[in-house]
Amino acid sequence: MLQSRIRAAAHCFSAHSRVVSCSIFVHNAGLIQGVISTMWFRNLQGYRLGQAFDLTPEVFEQRLRNAGFKGCNRMDRLASGWTPPLGRGSSQLVHAANAYLMICARRQEKIIPAGVVKQLLDDQVAEIEVAEDREIYRRERLRMKEDIIVNILPHALSRITDQYAYIDTRNRIMVVDAAAPARAEALVSQLRTTLGRFPATPVSIRQSLSAVMTRWLNGEHLPDGLELGHECELRHPDPDGGVVSCRHQDLGAGEIRNHIKNGKYAIKLALQWRDRLSFVLHEDMSIKRLRFENIVKEAEDDGNVDDAATRFDLDFTLMTLELAEFLPELFTMLGGEELSQDTGPVATASAA
Repeated sequence: MLQSRIRAAAHCFSAHSRVVSCSIFVHNAGLIQGVISTMWFRNLQGYRLGQAFDLTPEVFEQRLRNAGFKGCNRMDRLASGWTPPLGRGSSQLVHAANAYLMICARRQEKIIPAGVVKQLLDDQVAEIEVAEDREIYRRERLRMKEDIIVNILPHALSRITDQYAYIDTRNRIMVVDAAAPARAEALVSQLRTTLGRFPATPVSIRQSLSAVMTRWLNGEHLPDGLELGHECELRHPDPDGGVVSCRHQDLGAGEIRNHIKNGKYAIKLALQWRDRLSFVLHEDMSIKRLRFENIVKEAEDDGNVDDAATRFDLDFTLMTLELAEFLPELFTMLGGEELSQDTGPVATASAA
């Protein structure tokens, strides 16, 4: 009876898996047909390269191809690898434009709901305890749980996620389109594994970013080219002091300064850069909800490019050139970047 329920659960997973896999591929196909809406980075996590990145695009491509995404086997719970940034219509794993190299890391993870496993385990334990008139102890429960997972695993639903990044070889910086630092670090770690060595550390600023944002909200003059947006979040150092989130509000108002006077400090702040970019800056140096105010609209209005690959290349060039100007200027506005010393060699063509 229990085995039939496990098979039924596995069949359910299998049916859902086929549907979800289909929807994932449709999404990726949309990357080619709707590059404007999906190519532009929405979040930024910056990494400073310890040394010059001197792999040629061709050698870099081959390195990534050796670790290309193959997907989960029947008994795998997790698989990762590299996939073409342009989506299904392309085979290139490195999209090179000038000195910028774009890559995409793909991750597939089997989803086995803990609630389903617990229910099946509880049922199996109850049946054995009644049938054999004995108690099931922890070690045996763990073995039974593993067996249930093994039975379900070949049919489990899969979740596939793509993570995009590019390397600016001139400025020795890597930019990952990720809202959370942990997700960016996963891509960087995967690249280190692929290349053997990839010295890169998250961009850090010499002074407290939270202190800088708090001073700006408290009336200190912002650097030329930078303006306050209409959103911020303030936190009190006392765990019971509370958090204040302000949206669609004049950040120069006295109400904001009163919160700062009472001890709260800024942990996120909406800003605008030269009427070209708007974004929300977080205390951990994450840049979220990035919007390209003018160049995206201009690109969308450009009706001269109807080839998907050409459009992708144009958009990528526009975005990287804009960020190549924006990021160094922002680091300077925030007090300057704190550079770490990494004397180890970066991956080179001769090591291929």
